[in-house]
Amino acid sequence: MMHRREWVYGWLFLSPALLFLFTFTHYPAVKTVISSFYSTPKGRRPAKFIGSENYQTLIQDDVFWQVLVNNFWFAVGTIPISIGLALLMALWVNSKLKGRTLSRVAFFAPTVLPLIAVANIWMFFYTPGFGLIDQFRSGLFGLPAINLIGNPDTVLAAMIVVAIWKEAGFFMIFYLAALQSIPPVLKEAADVEGASSFYYLRRILLPLLMPTTLFVSINAVINSFRLVDHIFVMTEGGPDNASSLLLYYIYETAFKYWQTGYAATLTVVMLVLLSILAIGQFFLFDRKVHYQ
Repeated sequence: MMHRREWVYGWLFLSPALLFLFTFTHYPAVKTVISSFYSTPKGRRPAKFIGSENYQTLIQDDVFWQVLVNNFWFAVGTIPISIGLALLMALWVNSKLKGRTLSRVAFFAPTVLPLIAVANIWMFFYTPGFGLIDQFRSGLFGLPAINLIGNPDTVLAAMIVVAIWKEAGFFMIFYLAALQSIPPVLKEAADVEGASSFYYLRRILLPLLMPTTLFVSINAVINSFRLVDHIFVMTEGGPDNASSLLLYYIYETAFKYWQTGYAATLTVVMLVLLSILAIGQFFLFDRKVHYQ
């Protein structure tokens, strides 16, 4: 009887979280998959079942493939650099450093800034002729103005820099928490054995940080696909879709061109990609995380 009562109490405590999870996660996901097989309802004309027509349109959509390539290079540029920089910052502020509290605050500050504010800050840097970068280039070297976010060859790299500046401090917090949970006796034992700092980092710290690295890497992958605010404020996907990413293209398709059926199809593709990448990361890091 007592066991049954505990079981009931457990489900009662879980029910609010489960309700929100199904309402705002699972139900929209299932609804999106279903909507991808229907046309867009317009006015009094309801949505009609069109089968795989949206997916056939997607395969022939040149903008989709361009956006997908953009997202690939954006992920390649942001994920490893953000994680590596976060680890370096965590190691630095975890050491016996004067003013390390101020350093932690400085590194973490970009994370708490609103995304729109971050975009406007970097617009101040990137504005041709008047931005801080051009002021520095022309003042010291006499170089002409350059439009970093107006050039198809440089706009994606400029957006990658903004994303790294925003995310590295956030990932640093997780690494810092993991470093502070490692017993100091391990460092003392390594010093007694005469191990160098690099050997201690490579053979002891990094393996112990693998669970944190798995968590951070999954979040970094998700973040590389969900960027909308910076693009909306700074480039609007231009020039010529050179800075458009998958989620921004979904936003444009759904709310600018009002093609909700095709937007649902794009969303399904993004969810499948994220699922494959997350599962791949689990398999890739599983042996290292569990020391198998």
